Amino acid sequence: MRVAFTSSGGEIVDQHFGQAAHFFLWEIGPERAEPVGRVDVLLGAGDEEDRIAARAGAIAGCAIVYTQQIGGPAAARLVARRIHPMKTQAEVPVAEVVEKLQQVLRGRPPPWLRKAMGEVAPAPSEE
Repeated sequence: MRVAFTSSGGEIVDQHFGQAAHFFLWEIGPERAEPVGRVDVLLGAGDEEDRIAARAGAIAGCAIVYTQQIGGPAAARLVARRIHPMKTQAEVPVAEVVEKLQQVLRGRPPPWLRKAMGEVAPAPSEE
């Protein structure tokens, strides 16, 4: 699954979603995780909605974005695009976030995460 991080240099989640000029992208699975690149936000003149749309468009295809902070309107816009925002509230190493996510993926991920991973929920048994 593709995951985005708001980071000034790719090592630490240290930026607010609304101020990020670029995102660092990773492919993360239960057993493997690797950085796959950086995507820059194409910012032009516009209002807040335009800036949110530009950032959301930059990470289209990601299941999750980890960010230090994010405002309500931006979070709602991401959820509408099926990108789950995760706030760290403080600076956190990307490697630490990746490891914790992998631990969750190895266990029983919550329903929202299984859905983000593209898994189909098991059908209820007909007993």
